[in-house]
Amino acid sequence: MDEKKELFENVPVDKALVKLALPTIISQLINLIYNLADTFYVGRTGNPYMIAAVSLAFTLFVMTVSIANLFGIGGGGMVSRLMGKGDNDRAKNVSAYSFYGALIVSAAYSLLVLAFLNPLLRLLGASDQTIEFSRQYTVLVVVIGTIPVVLSQTMAHFLRNTGYSKQASLGLSGGGILNIILDPLFMFVVFPSGMEVFAAALATLLSNIAAMVYFFVMIRKVSSKAPLSISYSDCRKASKEERKEVISVGIPSAILPGLYDLSNIFLNARAAAHGDLQLAAIGIVLKVERLPNAIGIGISQGMLPLVAYNFAAKNKKRMEDAINYARTSGILITIGTIVLYELFAMQIAGLFISTTSSQAASVEMVLGYAVMFLRIRSLASLPMFINYHTSYCMQAMGDGRGTLIHSVARQLVFYIPLMILFDTLWGETGLAWSLLVGEILGAITALLLLQRWIKKTFPGEM
Repeated sequence: MDEKKELFENVPVDKALVKLALPTIISQLINLIYNLADTFYVGRTGNPYMIAAVSLAFTLFVMTVSIANLFGIGGGGMVSRLMGKGDNDRAKNVSAYSFYGALIVSAAYSLLVLAFLNPLLRLLGASDQTIEFSRQYTVLVVVIGTIPVVLSQTMAHFLRNTGYSKQASLGLSGGGILNIILDPLFMFVVFPSGMEVFAAALATLLSNIAAMVYFFVMIRKVSSKAPLSISYSDCRKASKEERKEVISVGIPSAILPGLYDLSNIFLNARAAAHGDLQLAAIGIVLKVERLPNAIGIGISQGMLPLVAYNFAAKNKKRMEDAINYARTSGILITIGTIVLYELFAMQIAGLFISTTSSQAASVEMVLGYAVMFLRIRSLASLPMFINYHTSYCMQAMGDGRGTLIHSVARQLVFYIPLMILFDTLWGETGLAWSLLVGEILGAITALLLLQRWIKKTFPGEM
């Protein structure tokens, strides 16, 4: 533990952040690639209905991030704060409670999706042409695959928040790389034509199971040095107050991607109302625009344990240095990706759908819509990073109320109403512009809430 304590307390902030955040950024990018892999390889079929189907099913898959955040960030952030106080026994109890909480809630989510599968897919915008493909993907990736995905991400949060960022990233990256290898093998070699969506889903499921096994082994390996446990006996030792704190921070952390998922449900439904081709285009852009988001989340997740530890240790200067360095780095990188998307939108969108298929006219229309959506929505990447970064700061400091207010305001007060209004006034173009306006308003709200919490926590130092 001395090496990790040195990292959190004395290593220069820029070097500490690089050590914590760089592996996380790499794993985010690799996982982005493997999430893009399904869309990319399904796009090689030139079938817009398959692309639309995968996009619809992916919306249900994103909810697994909410469950993992509920216990991974809620519990992991508390573990970091307890480490900052030197209370490792309580940290073990909290990690064990969070692990079993993630297991139970993910199992419940799988059963709910299975019970209401067809109505859910129809609600998301599935048509008669897309629903069978959506059903295939959802059963494997969501119904069967939620438990391995949630447990993998939850255990990755535990490792990252105790200073084992490299080990966490290796597990997530390894699963992503395996999926990238299995996708084309299953889709174009093992399974016959027409089963590409099923094959992609099976590749994803097996990759996530492999990652889960890795994390089980790694948690057991580091538990002798780090305050981590997946023992049920330790879970039972967690006090009522500890469980309440995990949930109080975890719920807003879960709501953030949950509301993001809800906004995408509205987005898919509004796009589907314009047609399957617009829905397919939105599906492509939702994957492509995740590049700057993945980098921003990687920076923020790497920053979180450093902020949480020093917040608990009352080292305000080191905490603020970490916040400011992470924010500046993220802004510069995000600006670079915006320029990339504006210059090469056609080439980037074209990677995800074949223009040589028998449905060439439909494919060209999908590509045109995707380019328009990408150029407009990419502008929202900068305020979106501010939203992620500031939200993770509040989570690190245990400000569950501020995180909750921000999450609700960002999606329910700003983005979704603006999406409906702009779509009504300006159609598909307005649908794209609504994201930028919503994210700007959300970022302003987040910064005000963060400043208020820091002022409240350190009143004599303002």
